[in-house]
Amino acid sequence: MGVRGTRGRAVGVVTRGTTNPNRLRRMDRWIAAVHGGAMRREAEAVAVDLGYGAAPWTAVELLARLRTVRDDVRVVGVEIDPARVEAARPYEREGLVFVHGGFEVPLPGGARPVLIRAANVLRQYDEGEVRAVWERLCSRLAPGGLLVEGTCDEIGRRHVWVALGPEGPRTVTFATRLGSLERPSDLAERLPKALIHRNVAGEPVHAFLRDLDRAWAAAAPFASLGARQRWMRAVGDLAADWPLVGGPGRWRQGEVTVRWEAVAPRGAA
Repeated sequence: MGVRGTRGRAVGVVTRGTTNPNRLRRMDRWIAAVHGGAMRREAEAVAVDLGYGAAPWTAVELLARLRTVRDDVRVVGVEIDPARVEAARPYEREGLVFVHGGFEVPLPGGARPVLIRAANVLRQYDEGEVRAVWERLCSRLAPGGLLVEGTCDEIGRRHVWVALGPEGPRTVTFATRLGSLERPSDLAERLPKALIHRNVAGEPVHAFLRDLDRAWAAAAPFASLGARQRWMRAVGDLAADWPLVGGPGRWRQGEVTVRWEAVAPRGAA
């Protein structure tokens, strides 16, 4: 593929484009809750839905969810397939536009976004290409900006994403609909490209999921109180050994967030 592009050309390759309404709701709610304060502090708030796919649902929903944080936020849907951009035009409205582009993130007026969300975009790339894409996208952020890059299933039950600032990766979040969860390591199939091939013995992310499975099994007596209570007990126990970020308020949403350096691939910068 290549993350390189020639002058004037969009950078990247066309994705499959599959999408569904509400597919990214867990990611969006986390962004609003965790990054909302930073968004409110910016002079202006422009968010990017990068690679929104064959239909514009995720960009439309991102605008609605971020408007709960800041009522003047603007969302730009960026797609590398020109036909998808044209198909999205009828959905434009105040605060929402669609443009042709890729990892160069060509925003109107040269704006620098406070948020770039890239969901299910890097799955088809090679692991070795991820770092260059991250660096390119982070270089486009406003000083207080956030890049959220990750993967979810087709109906949004299971997500894993990495949050990055201009300085690089910060955290990894695992999020799920708890009623559908047999064991936490089922989320491994949705690890982002930077981690999915590292879920093997000897790698930190494998150890993290192993320990979360063990905590989940130990919390089985709490299952009679519901999956949420069992999850909260398991994550609370996990916090004794792993540098988790956030507390019970986020755990209740079926989330657990860990610092990037604790699960980063061995040998990663």
